[in-house]
Amino acid sequence: MAAPREALYFPASQRQQLDSYLPSPSITSTSSVSSKPHVTLTFATSLDSQLALAPGVQTALSGPESKAMTHYLRSKHDAILIGVGTAIADNPSLNCRIEGVGGYGGEGLYGQPRPIVLDPKGRWEISAESKVVKLAREGKGKAPWIITKTDVGEQKRSLLESVGGKFLRYGDSFGGVEASLSARMEWRGMLQLLSREGIQGVMIEGGGVVINDLLSADNLELVDSVILTIAPTWLGRGGVQVCPEQRQGLGRSLPAGRLKDVNWMPLGEDVVLCGRPQ
Repeated sequence: MAAPREALYFPASQRQQLDSYLPSPSITSTSSVSSKPHVTLTFATSLDSQLALAPGVQTALSGPESKAMTHYLRSKHDAILIGVGTAIADNPSLNCRIEGVGGYGGEGLYGQPRPIVLDPKGRWEISAESKVVKLAREGKGKAPWIITKTDVGEQKRSLLESVGGKFLRYGDSFGGVEASLSARMEWRGMLQLLSREGIQGVMIEGGGVVINDLLSADNLELVDSVILTIAPTWLGRGGVQVCPEQRQGLGRSLPAGRLKDVNWMPLGEDVVLCGRPQ
């Protein structure tokens, strides 16, 4: 099966610099149901730490080389997770286009991650025209799972199930994502839910609320690796910024967190930072 023209290629020499930060192939579904998946937090920012020009505005930052890297990362995870704001703003595809995965030269859905959307209030009006639904029908991606705490209605449920997706009900709050309860325990619980569903490696891509919440001092220990693309541009004030809350201790402000085992990797005009939270 020949790969479609839209398939992407990412060189083996560059893959080797990333692989140690990704889920281990030895991770299997025999892991304890109380464990969590390997969590890779990945996103692209400008030089002034902005994700987008403004809330709800789709903003392209990654160059072609780092875009191919992102799709390679997707091929190494069981799932991609985003917040509902990103789903509404971007109408994302949430699939993998690396040459050799299912739909792009490979058989079935081999190498395709499961799209997962955090939508506690049922805001996302997913439809037959949504890119992620179209790709599932074409055999170029898996159908999404939507984590919610509300009744989604029969029409949405039928649409999702018709392409192999489903809704997952979780709790009455989403911690720092949507409520003021313990974000740490809510993220841990959601990750445990994904582990019970067979997800052993999840790539969390955004948006800003999700990224900042996971980078907070309360949640950073849940993140196994961070892979950050920095684009050579400034977006200016008023954008969506990556800026977690500071920690407080001994009567003063402390850094929210720091990375260790750091590797810097030039990719075209971008630079990629890989590391593990301390």
